[in-house]
Amino acid sequence: MKDNLKLVLTLTIICAIAAFLLSYVHQITLKPIAHQKRMEKVRALTRVLPPYDNHPDKEFVKVPLKKGGILEVDLAKRGGTLVGVAYRMVSHKGFGGDIELLMGVTPSGKITGIEILSMSETPGLGARILEPAFKNQFKGKALEGTKWAVKKDGGDIDQITGATISPRAVTEAVHRGLLLFDKVIRPALKSNGLIP
Repeated sequence: MKDNLKLVLTLTIICAIAAFLLSYVHQITLKPIAHQKRMEKVRALTRVLPPYDNHPDKEFVKVPLKKGGILEVDLAKRGGTLVGVAYRMVSHKGFGGDIELLMGVTPSGKITGIEILSMSETPGLGARILEPAFKNQFKGKALEGTKWAVKKDGGDIDQITGATISPRAVTEAVHRGLLLFDKVIRPALKSNGLIP
């Protein structure tokens, strides 16, 4: 009985020390992890937005969505004037699962860039949506004047040889993003006095 009590007491002390150490390490790493996440976001914003002189990751509006939820829209300004916005879109139609992207749009509704934030597409095929040649073809496109489908489906977007599903998913997400900008984000920007 005495030996069992010693064993339980020893294990309890070891567990308490381990829990304290884990908690301590967690506290130490919180700030560096938060800083790295912010830097990743800033790098992505820099790639999708036109040149700006503010901190769009710290200057944003929260836009209520009609189906519920809130969309955070980052604001890029130059000389105090809004030059672009960035927000996340997700397509559930990827070959390997969800594709999450960040898209930048001018106040007039033209795409300034897209960045794939996460995806699980097939390496060498669908994962080629990460390549600049694919992403850059969206720059300058707007709702009007673009057939929002891949060329295989009669649209304007080049698909990737051997991988049509992933480009279709990205194209669908970007098109939905522009519709969202036109119907929800632009009116919210106007009501906040950010655009005329």
